[in-house]
Amino acid sequence: STLLLQIMERIANIPQSSVTYISGEESAHQIKLRFERLTLCAPTLSFSPETTVEKICAAIETAHPTLAVLDSIQTVRSYESESAAGTQSQVTLACLKILDAAKKSNVPVIITGHITKEGSVAGPKTLEHMVDTVLYLEGDKNHFYRILRAVKNRFGSIDDIGVFEMTDTGLTEVKNPSEAFMQNFDANEPGTVTTVVVEGSRPLMVEIQALTNKSYFGYPKRTTSGFKKSRLELLIAILSKRLGLHLGQQDVYVNVAGGLKISEPAADLATAAAIISSFHEKPLPQKTCLFGELGLGGEVRPVSFFDKRLREAENMGFKKVICPNNPHPTHSSLHITSLTTVHKLSSLLKDE
Repeated sequence: STLLLQIMERIANIPQSSVTYISGEESAHQIKLRFERLTLCAPTLSFSPETTVEKICAAIETAHPTLAVLDSIQTVRSYESESAAGTQSQVTLACLKILDAAKKSNVPVIITGHITKEGSVAGPKTLEHMVDTVLYLEGDKNHFYRILRAVKNRFGSIDDIGVFEMTDTGLTEVKNPSEAFMQNFDANEPGTVTTVVVEGSRPLMVEIQALTNKSYFGYPKRTTSGFKKSRLELLIAILSKRLGLHLGQQDVYVNVAGGLKISEPAADLATAAAIISSFHEKPLPQKTCLFGELGLGGEVRPVSFFDKRLREAENMGFKKVICPNNPHPTHSSLHITSLTTVHKLSSLLKDE
């Protein structure tokens, strides 16, 4: 809602433009309070608390605004269905009618929908196939950063993301996400490693922290924040089998600093290095960055966007990169160490 109000305010202040905000969840008074908190001013913004889709479509076709926003699709129902608002039949029917009204009047419409526990938009997955663009606004309530990503876009690419910071006056763009995610980074601490992940087509430097501690219970803990637990268990199995690390009696905790969620396997090598570093109580060398995927045999596999990751590390002032054995251009300021197996990673860490 905050991001939408900021978008609407910018459009409303364009000459001869108007925006319509249809809210079935919040009242006009609540929207007004948010406008005042964000210090926004939109003289041509009109508000409607309507929840009947037929009336909403009629209002869009009659007013013909520059932009219409519906918040949210779960609160809207049609006369043609007797089911409650928010059910699959109501959501699908309402979306179809709004799409038809948008095409007839040539008015762009933004529909907001909640995410269910299964990760589906507004419950039924069919909603994603009906609209032109699907955007996810992700973030942790305990952190300031929000990531806006497109998972579908009929009008352009989905290979980019927007990184925003939540402030008292709304969401502001983060110009250098890598620097933001690397705040308070301390390379002298064992278990702290830097990696380069790619969100969409955007490389980001992030800090991965690992902590190993002797388990005093029968079943060791595996706890993650921003990292897949199943992936951590896989890396622990690889390190235990291929390197002989006695992690079966160790609690292992992994955290991605800054609230970012990592899903790509390119962070495997850095996570494994962080676990080894914490296990041996030995920090990595200063200004060292790692990335690469680990296979079950302990092999280090190449990853996509190799050059972009190297350039981002170089731009952030890193001097040494440990990565897969991959053909790469010459970087004068980078000392690149290519690995084929995780065994060499362990020996490198111990030698430093």
